[in-house]
Amino acid sequence: MGIKYLVPFIVGLLSSIIDARPVSYPGGITVMGFSDNMKDSIYVHYSPTHYYSLGLETKKDKYSDSDYSYLRFTYLLDRKNTQHSQRNFYFQSGVSPDKASNHFIGFHGDWETRRLYAGFSYKNAKVSSQSYSDQFIQLGIAPYLGEYGDIHTWIMMKAKKNTLDNDWSVYPMLKLFKGDFLLEVGYNNKTKLDAHLMYRF
Repeated sequence: MGIKYLVPFIVGLLSSIIDARPVSYPGGITVMGFSDNMKDSIYVHYSPTHYYSLGLETKKDKYSDSDYSYLRFTYLLDRKNTQHSQRNFYFQSGVSPDKASNHFIGFHGDWETRRLYAGFSYKNAKVSSQSYSDQFIQLGIAPYLGEYGDIHTWIMMKAKKNTLDNDWSVYPMLKLFKGDFLLEVGYNNKTKLDAHLMYRF
């Protein structure tokens, strides 16, 4: 691999490491905050290895009007690195320590180059004897290619649906990240604010 190809590859790889992924580098701790039409939550996870993470999520459920927490486990099922891209596929799960009938399982995947991004998530959850699924698809493009340490920007479109509303909602999102900090934010009239903050230690 020539030096003119090696440098962009390393920069892109380092940039993707701090993306909003549910497993960090070995020994890494990540703090995330989420807010949308279904929930407000704070999620902290620790990654003993780059294959899995263990965490705790505290959640305010806006549909059931209840507060509860999850003990969470995430496992990297597959990762593929090429000279210009990276692909990831994860298994995710959570169970409430107070009420085991509150739980979820799901999958999350993403693929990206320095210019293009595609991701999806699917969860099946049970809360207070009510079962539902929640899913989204996200596509994005970087309007410019920043260097390592710069502010990186993605312009995204997100489509999401849950079986409680049983209707797709599509809206734009903006993703910004620099160093160990990431912000994603989007809005439409139906789903209101969709925000995600992350900091990695």
